[in-house]
This record gives sequence, C-alpha cells and structure tokens, in this order.
Amino acid sequence: MTLKPLSTVTLPSNLRLIASDVDGTLTEGGKFSPKLITAIESLTQAGIEVILITGRSAGWVQALNNYLPVSGAIAENGGLFYGSKNDSPELLVSVSDLSEHRQQLAEVFKRLKYQFPDLKESTDNRFRLTDWTFDVGGLSPSQLQTLAEMCHEQDWGFTYSTVQCHIKPQTQDKATGLLKVLSQYFPKLSTENILTVGDSPNDESLFNPEKFPYSVGVANILHYTEYLNYKPTYVTIAEEVNGFCELAELLTKNTP
Repeated sequence: MTLKPLSTVTLPSNLRLIASDVDGTLTEGGKFSPKLITAIESLTQAGIEVILITGRSAGWVQALNNYLPVSGAIAENGGLFYGSKNDSPELLVSVSDLSEHRQQLAEVFKRLKYQFPDLKESTDNRFRLTDWTFDVGGLSPSQLQTLAEMCHEQDWGFTYSTVQCHIKPQTQDKATGLLKVLSQYFPKLSTENILTVGDSPNDESLFNPEKFPYSVGVANILHYTEYLNYKPTYVTIAEEVNGFCELAELLTKNTP
C-alpha cells in the first residue's frame, strides 16, 4: 500500500473532530510548543474539535486535558476517558477490581523481566490504572516481537510507541476506546466526520479503514510502516508537530 501525500489530496469538508496521538505527533523533541496551541485553536475556530488519544498514563492525561484547549482526552491506549469538563476518568475497559488488575499486570512484567532483565519500568507507570509500561529504548524489532508473543501466551495484549511498551488487556486499543467515546459523547458524528492522527505502532488501530476512513500519519510514521498491518490513508511531509500543523493549515486554509 502506497501512502498518499497529504499535500496532494482534498480532505472532506465535513470533518468535525480530530482524534490525535500525543508523543511524536503533537510534540517536537518530546516537548509542546506554541505552534501546537495555535494549530488547535485554528481548528476549533474552523469548527473542528480536537481530542487527545494517547498511551500516556491517567495521571499525565488528566493534566493535559486540563491545560490544553481540547475537547477531551483518552489515556492508556483506550483505557479511560477524561471529558473536557470532568476531572474524573471514565473507564473504557471492563476491570472489576483495579488493585487486583494492577497486581496481575505486575506479575506479567515480572515474567517478561526474567527473560529480559534490562527492562526498565516507565517513570509514569505509578500513575496508571489499566495498563503497565516499560521503556522501549534499546529494544530491537525482534525483541519487541518476542515480548508481544510472551504477553499473548499469557492472555494479555501488547503494543509499543516511540517511548513505551504497554502490557494491557487484549481488547484494549485506541480504536475501541475512541468508538466508545464517540458513541457516548459525540453521538451526532459518524466516522465520516472523524480524522485520526498518529505516528507509531500503538496508533495502528486508528488507521483501520473499516473503522476510520480518514487517517493521517505524520511523516515519522514512515519509520514503522513495515511493521503495520494498517497504515494511515495519508502522510504529511513534515514530522511530529510540524506535520500536525501541516494538517491543520490544510483544513483551515479556506476559513475566514
């Protein structure tokens, strides 16, 4: 599948919501910049809301939701949702006992670490509810595949991004979480009104055309396309937040 350059296409005029990944998509060198705020505000003025959909922890995402001009935020790869006016998260996965769930995740990590003793728990893992993370740095594609297989053998899911690896329930992914949020909080919108944006393997479910017909990868997604079953419909010229700004400019260029 050949990715279509975003600059060569005309996006539908009925787009009303962008669901965007954060790290590597809205950041530049791991940081937010004024250009991001400007881009989100320009989209809002054009009648296009933005929600975040990230692998970052519940604790981190609560703060992002409060400080960025967005209409909500999904944390932990579809694990929970913060509405724009709500500091309390809504679980998007079925977990009857969070304490027991965290203990089970810790046991899975312990087994992984037995085979890969250099695995390092992520610094934000303590702020998580539904998944368990460790740093992706230093892991080769073959090692990541082995880790995924080990998790699947124990009836757990696994994914990774540019910064972290995630142990999670098998049914937990960004697409499933986003569809639940759309149904409850944006019932007037169809998937034809939604554009999904991402940059790494944990965004893959957002690129499934049967669920989301319009998706964009910022240019750094090209580092991972050989590992993706689903690829974005379009790709930007620029990487990271500059790619997101490229998208925002295209969607707002005819806005008064």
